[in-house]
Amino acid sequence: MKKIKTILLLVLTITFAISCEDDGGTSVIPLDEGAAPNMVKAASAPAFIDLVKAQNGEPITLQFNASVAQGEPASTDIVGVYTTFAGPVYNAVLFSNVTLPGDFSLTAADVVAAFSEINSGADFQVGDVLTITTRFTMPNGTVLDIVSPDGIIGGTGTNIQTTVLFTTVINYPVSCTSSLGGTHSFVSSNLQAITGTCPSGEVTGTVTWTDQGGGIYLTSDLGFGQYGTTCWSDSPATSGGATFTDACNLIISGGQDQYGLTYTWVITDVNGPEMSLSWSNDYGDSGDVVITREGGADWPDLFTQ
Repeated sequence: MKKIKTILLLVLTITFAISCEDDGGTSVIPLDEGAAPNMVKAASAPAFIDLVKAQNGEPITLQFNASVAQGEPASTDIVGVYTTFAGPVYNAVLFSNVTLPGDFSLTAADVVAAFSEINSGADFQVGDVLTITTRFTMPNGTVLDIVSPDGIIGGTGTNIQTTVLFTTVINYPVSCTSSLGGTHSFVSSNLQAITGTCPSGEVTGTVTWTDQGGGIYLTSDLGFGQYGTTCWSDSPATSGGATFTDACNLIISGGQDQYGLTYTWVITDVNGPEMSLSWSNDYGDSGDVVITREGGADWPDLFTQ
């Protein structure tokens, strides 16, 4: 059933493409000439802003490389967007009129100095995210922002012809050291789907959480076996965006599966090596699961909001 959505989208895409090619008229819209960066975090530097170090005034140095992956901009600024977990979003120019490619370093003190809204390291809060990208000015004066001022990836640079072969933004979440990775066993129950054909008993399996750095984990199954049962008889609910974040024991869900469905996890209990949570997605699927940590070690005091 879930595959129908993908098939319909493919048919519509093909139909639209054919109609544009056949008429030879106004539906053939040229792409604007633009530019796009490639941003890479230094492997030897922190992948996140350590909350404890930031609040204690201990040294933190973020390092990254920026280059022009496409286009010929006349000038470049390295910009930052600081999205607070509470909601407000701050903007600042971190490096002005730079030459790319180049390597850049940024301390926690530099971040405080760049953003007028941040007064000290004490203002860093778990769940905040510093996004770094470029602002290109093209020879004709057009300014291309990859990230809009509200912190959403969708600035004036979104009409640039781009590719998945490079990364236009890098994120530094404010977090703590995390070690939730591994292959954990689970027991799922109370599985629900609009098909009405889910099993009434328990479903067992394993889920792998792969550490992406900065407290971010890629999960092999957002629905803990639900897709593979008679609910859908499908492959596990996962994709390249099937991630969650451990922000100093606060688990922030919202990863997406292969159909673009968003999942919400709610932790209901943590007892030694067992963690209980309820989950749901925006298609009406849901379930309960008890996850036993690999090796039998106790989970930290994880929680959700």
